[in-house]
Amino acid sequence: MSLWTPGGEHPVERGGPSEPASAAPPAQGAPGQPRLTPEQEAEARAIAAEMQEVREELVSVPAAVVVANHAMGLYELAAIHLSAQPPNLAEAQVAIDGFSALVAVLQGRLGADEAVLTDALAQIRLAFVQIQASQGAGGDSGQAADDVGEDEPTEG
Repeated sequence: MSLWTPGGEHPVERGGPSEPASAAPPAQGAPGQPRLTPEQEAEARAIAAEMQEVREELVSVPAAVVVANHAMGLYELAAIHLSAQPPNLAEAQVAIDGFSALVAVLQGRLGADEAVLTDALAQIRLAFVQIQASQGAGGDSGQAADDVGEDEPTEG
């Protein structure tokens, strides 16, 4: 088994329930790796144990809840870019498009949070359009703004 990270793919060994594989200290003196002090090794073990606890907790939560939480993170990211001075419409659009993609692709599978997500998406799209209009839709953000919400009809 392997784990993908932004730094590359890393092999992961599974340990028994009493000792998670991630709690194993890094190889001492391995080529290209610095040696850890006993304090650093203890800290690495503590972090690995904490990460294992988080994994165990996360597996007990329905995936739809976790996805909804991440989708709302995209909503918040879009709101941050829209509230910046000056608003960054291009970056807000990326966040809104990501949010929209999650809601669209998982339609009917997001459980009780689906209505909240759909409403939040409509609200952030409306905010985008209003801010775009107040900015005069000038510059390169005009092209980006034309694409926001293109998969849904505009209510009027």
